[in-house]
Amino acid sequence: MHLSATGIDLRSDTVTKPSPEMRRAMFEAEVGDDVYGEDPTINRLEAMAAAIFGREAALFVPSGTMGNQIAIKLHTHHGQEVICEERGHVFNYEMAMMAHFSGVVPRTVWAEDGILTWQHVQSKLKTKSYHAAKTGLVTLENTHNMAGGAITPPGIFNEVCDQVHAAGLPVHLDGARIFNASVALGIPVAQLTAKADTVMFCLSKGLGAPVGSLLVGSAELMDRGRIYRKALGGGMRQAGILAAAGLIALQQGPQKLKQDHANARLLAEGLAQIPGIKIDPSKVQTNILICDISGTGITSTELSRKLAQRNVLANGVSPQIIRFVTHLDVSREQCEQALDIIASTCGAQAQRA
Repeated sequence: MHLSATGIDLRSDTVTKPSPEMRRAMFEAEVGDDVYGEDPTINRLEAMAAAIFGREAALFVPSGTMGNQIAIKLHTHHGQEVICEERGHVFNYEMAMMAHFSGVVPRTVWAEDGILTWQHVQSKLKTKSYHAAKTGLVTLENTHNMAGGAITPPGIFNEVCDQVHAAGLPVHLDGARIFNASVALGIPVAQLTAKADTVMFCLSKGLGAPVGSLLVGSAELMDRGRIYRKALGGGMRQAGILAAAGLIALQQGPQKLKQDHANARLLAEGLAQIPGIKIDPSKVQTNILICDISGTGITSTELSRKLAQRNVLANGVSPQIIRFVTHLDVSREQCEQALDIIASTCGAQAQRA
């Protein structure tokens, strides 16, 4: 359903519009053929990303899914397993591409708040056997989308990486929203992600760019990654017009995330007071809220439809679960308006302080 100009879109942080500054930069961008490595704007973006993450190189890709799938291809061989959290993006929302493109299968494990510990990973780890597929890679997700934007504590993340490396295996981080974790913790992304072999992060979510993600890692891995990017149709030629917006997103986007987190906490505290909606505001660390609405007596599909009629958009995750996501195009005032609309739609009045 389309939203009016005055609507409140809480479906995802992917819905943000490029700023006027981004549009000007895109219009004026210096471009070349990136498949030949000749687009100067993409080259600047990749160099900046590599420097920010303390890596040798970076690879600009159209989407986070492509970045994740290139990483899986780089780290695995056909016939292996990839350990990931049960609600992880690489398993649920990437069209089974790890099987289709890399010939590997997921080995999932459910973890509280989506946070995989070494104990979780160790329980699924498989070495050489003539009966079971061998583990080829461990993937982590930080922040964890479907666990409500939960942050993996640095100590847990580092322990998993150290132990997985000791077992002779690589670690890939789906860091689509790693800057949200960085801002919430007050720790630079380079420090947060240092022990992962590769990291993917998105420009097109909270950072506000219209298109694009980056994969960072060693120069050797990123060079091979270019082959797989081309195989997946990611040779974008004069894509400096996209990278120009990405440069601004990377430079200016992180400092805007703190307000998104504050707005999410406001929403969570208000939602917790609406009869029939279950959410623990203390667990809302970043910009994603996952709510159980089973107590309202209506499904997420029905609630989404009714909210859309009143110009508030949100997506259901399951019949009982709905997700709200704050971002730079939703103000505090709009979050307050959304709470009033959600409360009245559910047949109750929010009792906010």
